[in-house]
Amino acid sequence: MSVTVSIRKRLRGFCLETDFETPQGCLGILGASGSGKSMTLKCIAGIETPDEGYIAVNGRVFFDSRKKKINLKPQARRTGYLFQNYALFPKMTVLENVAAGLSCSKPEKRAKALDWLERFELQGLEERYPHQLSGGQQQRAALARMLILEPELILLDEPFSALDANLREQMQLRLEALLEYRNDVILVTHSRDEVYRLCNELAVMEAGRVLNQGKTRELFHNPGTVHTARITGCKNISPIKPLGEQEVYALDWGLRLRLSVSVEPEITHIGIRAHDFLPVREGEGYNRVRISIIQRSEEPFEGILLFANAAADTGAERKELWWKYSPSLVRSLPEQLFIPPESVLPLRG
Repeated sequence: MSVTVSIRKRLRGFCLETDFETPQGCLGILGASGSGKSMTLKCIAGIETPDEGYIAVNGRVFFDSRKKKINLKPQARRTGYLFQNYALFPKMTVLENVAAGLSCSKPEKRAKALDWLERFELQGLEERYPHQLSGGQQQRAALARMLILEPELILLDEPFSALDANLREQMQLRLEALLEYRNDVILVTHSRDEVYRLCNELAVMEAGRVLNQGKTRELFHNPGTVHTARITGCKNISPIKPLGEQEVYALDWGLRLRLSVSVEPEITHIGIRAHDFLPVREGEGYNRVRISIIQRSEEPFEGILLFANAAADTGAERKELWWKYSPSLVRSLPEQLFIPPESVLPLRG
């Protein structure tokens, strides 16, 4: 798959200015609510029309406001769009919903629809209506209705947001297996877990613009900017004062830290992911912080500790840090935590 999007559309409150190009694979678009993710999908699908710009998929132009004046109708774009609420037709049965877009004889429609219902384990539910299905069944019916048309490009708009945690994980695994055979997917989400699991390419959006794009795991490992670090789940971010080529002072925590890389002039902050602290009991050494407990809570499989640097310089703000740990491995709280230099993320403001 090759998707090129360069569009402008003025909306209430901001202007959507989306520019990205992605090679073969599943692209995840990650951003907060209202950042323009869903509107970008709707413009690609033809549901919304940009004010200007260019959209092409595999070399086929969907929209071109300047040179060729092209604006293909949604039906001509061969895109499959899965809405957040699945948008099943309420007065049609499951079988009728899945077969709705087919243009062939009634016997062929029925046979194809039954085949796809079986693929999604919906056999026996053919005559039910959408309101008689569970959330997971509705999602599978919507996926079957979309895929039966063999779309060139699949657009997924927060497909798991309406599901409970257990069902969400089941459907993510099902979709992950499906994506092994498809290389033409764009997934819009505000969940970093979904994007990390399902997408090999990631674009980070804010206020209608793509701020960062790259390989998903590389962006999580080295987010580069404060916004990308936050949107990918980094809990601990502080402005810094450089002390040396690979040493900084974290102003919010009153803490000297070594990095594994040089601190370039454009670096204004550092980040530490909450899972990257390592417990140590005592002793002096670099990149260690003495714990002053602010709050502690435990979930079934994860503990969360909010703490401050007990050894912060006088006058330092001593803002809180987050540590997430496994209760099965950490039986009692250590006196100090160690931050590996490679876990200190250099960030641009």
